[in-house]
Amino acid sequence: MSSTDRVVVVTGAGAGIGREHALELARHGARVVVNDVADPEAVVAEIRDLGGEAIANRSDISEWAGAGQLVADAVEAFGTLDAVVNNAGILRDKMLVNMDVEQWDAVLKVHLRGTFCVTRHAAGYWRERSKAGEPVEAPRVVNTSSPSGLFGNVGQINYGAAKAAIASFTVIAADELARLGVGVNAIAPTALTEMTSGLDSYVQAVAAEKERTGFDVGDPANIAPLVVYLASPASAGITGRVFTIKGGELAVAETWVKGPRIEQSRRWEVADLAERLPGLVAQARTNSQINGSPR
Repeated sequence: MSSTDRVVVVTGAGAGIGREHALELARHGARVVVNDVADPEAVVAEIRDLGGEAIANRSDISEWAGAGQLVADAVEAFGTLDAVVNNAGILRDKMLVNMDVEQWDAVLKVHLRGTFCVTRHAAGYWRERSKAGEPVEAPRVVNTSSPSGLFGNVGQINYGAAKAAIASFTVIAADELARLGVGVNAIAPTALTEMTSGLDSYVQAVAAEKERTGFDVGDPANIAPLVVYLASPASAGITGRVFTIKGGELAVAETWVKGPRIEQSRRWEVADLAERLPGLVAQARTNSQINGSPR
């Protein structure tokens, strides 16, 4: 599978998982726009040392104008835009009772609004190309959700809410952009980065697995090949999906489905619900743990 000559934007690519995405895309021949508000230039230098092509962009993708500038810079530098990897994110972890509105807004702005702004500008570009009779070959969007958003994690109510919304955004955007040939998928990765280094139980589990097998399951580079594939024409026919990936484990996350059901030909009364709802809930699968398995 090759991404040769494809132009790919990666947001939040200055470090961690995003950096690994950018480097792996470059290794597969993609021309990369490295976006980060901090230090994209270092990753650009790494890509050029590999013999690849890349430019740096410091736009704030959570702002409408910044996201637009990012897309414009990609097109100006390389003549087109083939794929977007929405990776940028921040943490402001707090328990619900201790969280303030600024911490809530900051996380949702970068993760959710940033994903919308970049995808909206990219989709607008692809739509205009299509109207002009010059469609982009196999345009792709790869979003970043999280196990915290899919399965829940105590202390991350803002982050989890944003990541859950990104999963739903992915499903709907895939349906809406299908007519343009745009594939839209998401990953929910687990890796050891600055954002997860404070999770002692995870850090210890990664160390134990490396000691036992020699495989560093926490290496952010483990995530990148999936992104390269999803950003490429080879992923044709796969859209609207969310994938969990951790080390060598890859799974398709299934969306909400109706579980056990009861039905009657009249409206429910409170007394009816008091009698029957506990039994219905008892038949249902429990909510998942952070690793996706039932509690």
